[in-house]
Amino acid sequence: MNYFISDAFAASDSPFQRNYYSLIIMLVTFSIIIYFMILRPQQKRINEHKQLMESISKGDEVLTNGGLVGLVTKITKLGYVTLALNETTEVIIKRDFISTILPKGTIKNL
Repeated sequence: MNYFISDAFAASDSPFQRNYYSLIIMLVTFSIIIYFMILRPQQKRINEHKQLMESISKGDEVLTNGGLVGLVTKITKLGYVTLALNETTEVIIKRDFISTILPKGTIKNL
């Protein structure tokens, strides 16, 4: 008796038949789980960020990914924004690096 083969398979004359339907069902199930857990929330975040980029206007107070808080003074058609960090300092950044629009008066409260 071989310890690696069970007696039930060794005693039968017919070869073992694989069920490929269970493999297909498992792949479809994992694909659905990946879609709802990873891809769909990522697409939702991308759409929200696009709406944020389109809603930026002159005079908004924004927070960048780098942690800068400033007032939008100029928006170019090429996708760049000029931020006034204080009365004398202005920084030009790409519009994509703005993470949130802050409520009015936030800069004065800092």
